[in-house]
Amino acid sequence: MQAPETAGTQILIVDDDPSVIASVSLLLEQHGFVPRGAAGPAEALEKISDPACRLVLQDMNFSRATSGEEGLELLAEIHRRRPRLPVILLTAWGSIDLAVRGIKQGAADFATKPWGNAQLLQSINTVLSLAENRQAATDAPLLQREELDEQYDFGPLLGEDPNLLRVLDLVGRVSATDASVLITGESGTGKELIATAIHRNSPRHGQPFVKVNLGGISSTLFESEMFGHVRGAFTDAKSARPGRFEIADSGTIFLDEIGEVEPSAQVKLLRVLQDRTYEVLGSSTTRRVDLRVVSATNRDLGEMVVAGTFREDLLYRLNLISIELPPLRRRPGDIPLLAGAFLGECAESYGRDDLELTESALEWLTVQRWPGNVRQLRQVIERAVLVSRAQRLDVAELAQLAQLDPTELAADDLPAAGSVTLEELERKMIEKCLLRYQGNISRVARALGLSRAALYRRCEKYALRIDRG
Repeated sequence: MQAPETAGTQILIVDDDPSVIASVSLLLEQHGFVPRGAAGPAEALEKISDPACRLVLQDMNFSRATSGEEGLELLAEIHRRRPRLPVILLTAWGSIDLAVRGIKQGAADFATKPWGNAQLLQSINTVLSLAENRQAATDAPLLQREELDEQYDFGPLLGEDPNLLRVLDLVGRVSATDASVLITGESGTGKELIATAIHRNSPRHGQPFVKVNLGGISSTLFESEMFGHVRGAFTDAKSARPGRFEIADSGTIFLDEIGEVEPSAQVKLLRVLQDRTYEVLGSSTTRRVDLRVVSATNRDLGEMVVAGTFREDLLYRLNLISIELPPLRRRPGDIPLLAGAFLGECAESYGRDDLELTESALEWLTVQRWPGNVRQLRQVIERAVLVSRAQRLDVAELAQLAQLDPTELAADDLPAAGSVTLEELERKMIEKCLLRYQGNISRVARALGLSRAALYRRCEKYALRIDRG
């Protein structure tokens, strides 16, 4: 793996055990770093005053009497004196809860004792790279899409809206590191495309990119699917089978729907993400794996942690970097671009090269909420290509086809079944659109997929007062 420039990079090791300082110092020297040691908090605070110090490796305990509070106090004081100086915590496996407290208070990462040299070096290189990227992002203006495309390959990711450009800029910057990335966003926003772009622009781009839909793996099959099994490990194991982690070795593993992992499997996942070690089902031999972890979810993992359904330590291991994808309704300027691209792709696939979208159709598409996001927009365009016989696709065709898949609607966009009649729902929607578009009948009609005459008839039916001027 390509590492950041290390020559002359000073790293402070804070530990009351001289053997730990000696061991880590030797490792760092072998890889071009300049290690310095500190036996306790007072000496550490003195040495971080040197601006050449770029990173701190800090133990959490400095005496037999401490419970880690001394380490947390030192972390807080380091951040008070040098807010941008990254700190990696060193802690025993049984004290990961303490490390999680440290992450909440600003630590960049944590490593467990005894550490693996490769894993510790990967964490150091990643944290240093991220620190450089954050500084560069702070100093540089937001790049335009053409400038981003000159530096990175985003594949089929389309869009020029500033909300998307900020995401793409971050994707490009973190791709060069080995940082674990958690991608969040509503269903259909393109989380898998972002994960693919991270791998494509990383030093691991020539190695495997393994996608795993965790929502489709039951707890009983989790170990076999993820870690593999040997022949005879269970009744139907007639031959050995490699797991997803083994297949992804040296590359990137994409853990989609990470919020669907059952609690019994979360601790098994945490261990391999923490130590990069695992055991094949039916074998007692420990194997090591070198990979980058990217995960995604449309669920709120923070709320799941509070509810006790998702491990907090696993969350902090997954989201060294968090990328939140904006829903399509927050980047409306991209809708005409996306619609045109989808129309071109579908028209070519189905031999309808003569198709085009009217201006009214593009405006109607732009004002929709798209609860199913980019995926739903593409489906509507594809249906129109398949079903419509018209050469110019207008609002009427699109509005009718957009209603064919009510499952795309968000759960809270509609009242509970049986709680309201269709007429009541129609009236409320018309009222909502009249309010949103300030009584502009033309825009309200386009948003609802109706003609002006049809809208007037419905307003008369529900006794809704409108300005006919």
